[in-house]
Amino acid sequence: MASRVSVLDGTIRALGAEMGPWNDMDVAMAYPGDMNAEHDAVREAVGMWDTSALKKIWVRGPDACAALDYLVTRDMNKLYIGKSAYVPILQDNGHFCDDGFIFHFEEDVYLAVTSIGPTLEYLQSWSKGRNVSVELDESLHMITLQGPNSGALLDSCTAMDMFSLRYCHQEKTELFGSERIISRTGYSGERGYEIFVPGEDAVELWQRLMEQGKDYGLMPISFSGLEMVHIESGLMAYGAEATEENTPWEIDFGWAVSRTKKDFRGCKALFALEGKEKVKLRGIVADHDAVVEHFAELQIDGEKVGFVTTPAYSKRLGQSLALVHVAPSAAEPGTRVDLVGPTIQCAATVASIPFVDPKRERMHAM
Repeated sequence: MASRVSVLDGTIRALGAEMGPWNDMDVAMAYPGDMNAEHDAVREAVGMWDTSALKKIWVRGPDACAALDYLVTRDMNKLYIGKSAYVPILQDNGHFCDDGFIFHFEEDVYLAVTSIGPTLEYLQSWSKGRNVSVELDESLHMITLQGPNSGALLDSCTAMDMFSLRYCHQEKTELFGSERIISRTGYSGERGYEIFVPGEDAVELWQRLMEQGKDYGLMPISFSGLEMVHIESGLMAYGAEATEENTPWEIDFGWAVSRTKKDFRGCKALFALEGKEKVKLRGIVADHDAVVEHFAELQIDGEKVGFVTTPAYSKRLGQSLALVHVAPSAAEPGTRVDLVGPTIQCAATVASIPFVDPKRERMHAM
């Protein structure tokens, strides 16, 4: 049984959600009805879900920037107030141990929003004897709105022009008359926003957004509905596409690694592994009319060259898609492979990702 509980748990269950654990918190794995409608809502209108299962860690004090700068691969000295950044978090051996976003809210005040890894413990260990406090905040909740109508929905109930908020920036504003922090971030490949709200106000905010969102096509979104969105948009998940066996080089995240920082956790090992990638993150389009198997092998001439990390069938594209780890020798888009599993055997084509909006223009648009 999950030990962490979102205050939105009862509200989401009342919508008929089938719940399951993620990051030690029950989340909506599925809603009644067609999950393709959820997928369509994110692509065409607006979807909403509770992201409170992510760990929210306050890092405060004169040494806050230094603590985060050592922990992550990007240069935190460049993260000005009001800015956020995606960050890989590494082990000493240069492999992943977590990932997340760092938000710079005020001078010497940062919020790390992380996945399922040991970031909290790493920060607590490094901060001993330094002028910095590290605090896991289970009272802070997050509600995300993603989709082309998300900006217009929020614009109708906030005091600011939501279309002026740039990607990876956040601001305080009034939302339904109460002060909230809204960030232009999210995990969909579409325009999107995340709202930080104290737990005691989260249920009311959810309900008001559900009501206000009726005119914008809002739907609550489950993990199952999101999986198709993530795969189409080529968005990796820690624990699936990025694991403790992988480096940022292997999932094409070199853009998130600073080449000018003097040091960070795993720095020396990471750069020693550059150019020695064992796998590459790619997509495949399977010659199949349904979802293929997790961990099905990719083979060429009977030899394993990779495996499926996350599959989904995209009704919108009419294609069976998957994110895969594939050997560099077979990673060129257009390469034909055999897909082999206990209940699947078909051909597939290696593809570049994202499958949709390849330049990510929708996510970054003003």
